Amino acid sequence: MTLLDPERITIAGALERLMRHGIPFRFEAYDGSTTGDPASPYTVRLLNQRGLAYLVTAPGDLGFARAYVAGDLEIDGVHPGDPYPLMTKILSKLSFKLPAPAELVKIVRGLGVGNLVPPAPPAEEHLPRWRRTLEGLRHTKVRDADAIHHHYDVSNRFYELVLGPSMAYTCAVYPTADATLEQAQAEKFDLVCRKLDLQPGQRLLDVGCGWGGMVMHAAEHYGVKALGVTLSQEQAEWAQKAIKERGLEHLAEVRFSDYRDVLESGFDAISSIGMTEHIGVRNYPAYFSFLRDKLAVGGRLLNHCITRKDNVSPTSAGAFIDRYVFPDGELAGSGTIVSTVQDVGLEVRHTENIREHYARTLEAWCDNLVRSWDEALGEVTLGRAKIWGLYMAGSRIAFERDEIELHHVLAVKNAPDGTSGFPLRPTWLS
Repeated sequence: MTLLDPERITIAGALERLMRHGIPFRFEAYDGSTTGDPASPYTVRLLNQRGLAYLVTAPGDLGFARAYVAGDLEIDGVHPGDPYPLMTKILSKLSFKLPAPAELVKIVRGLGVGNLVPPAPPAEEHLPRWRRTLEGLRHTKVRDADAIHHHYDVSNRFYELVLGPSMAYTCAVYPTADATLEQAQAEKFDLVCRKLDLQPGQRLLDVGCGWGGMVMHAAEHYGVKALGVTLSQEQAEWAQKAIKERGLEHLAEVRFSDYRDVLESGFDAISSIGMTEHIGVRNYPAYFSFLRDKLAVGGRLLNHCITRKDNVSPTSAGAFIDRYVFPDGELAGSGTIVSTVQDVGLEVRHTENIREHYARTLEAWCDNLVRSWDEALGEVTLGRAKIWGLYMAGSRIAFERDEIELHHVLAVKNAPDGTSGFPLRPTWLS
């Protein structure tokens, strides 16, 4: 550590006082001070006073993200499209401690009281929740549309680069250890189709259909008449074009629409893939009641979503995710989802946790982003591309460590006499 003034705490010195177990990388600050492991292949460099103000005024992931996205914090040793190697060290070994009051006052004085005034956040950051609340209650049609627009209406070409030809922005299912991402995404859609027991001539509703992957797979391979709805206009336009190019207009349709505006009913099956994360935990009863009412008797529902590892953790996805990735996103434990589905009158027949598959999916997406980095920067800002690298690498770690999970919940709308139409043993495993 370099001390420029023996009476004043340097930036590196302040960081040392806040770390419980030391710093597993090299840290350099614009005041000339350094700390951490000098032999580490990773260097985190704080470039200016604004970056310090971001870190001080929003401790934790939000302040770090602001400084990094704004270009005030640089990282050497990892590609910004996949900072996974450094993040594993940070999340494994960094532990903050709260100094004694006198020590805390000394740190604040050393860093400068002026740094307690938060700078304007980067342009890529969404409004805070309190501001969004002033502009509309959470999960109204208008506010949900705004949240979806923030994340999905970025650039279809950017998503093509990251997601690959399948344009599937949900967890893939790897049938073998050496399967490619495209093979795994096809298997995911096919597994959903098998669990729903789709048959030619049936009708499928896919809620939150994204770029239409499930709709097209079900129509092409199972001969069902499939309707998908999405709140993203860019997704809908991309899907409508892809459906036409594949000659599936007679079976597949994707609408730019809120799912609550679907008037048709009597569907033989409903898939909800990556949708529940966006609707709000308090709205689960209304959501699953709506889907129940859209099902014909004997119809099946497959809900595929990210879940908490328990049913008591806070539902918020965290400050970074809320401001930069999924505004208003919420997660709950699989038990909460199962209970709600049961409470609205559907019978839950099967649940499955495939979190390891999502870790592999995110690894593949990061690989895609790294390979196509230069072209990606022609579609989005450098800050936006950095956000994606952080979010995907961090999420990969969370799935690997069982901090979050991915659950399938399969349910059926029984006949009044309890008839479900299910076979004695699952048929989708073969």
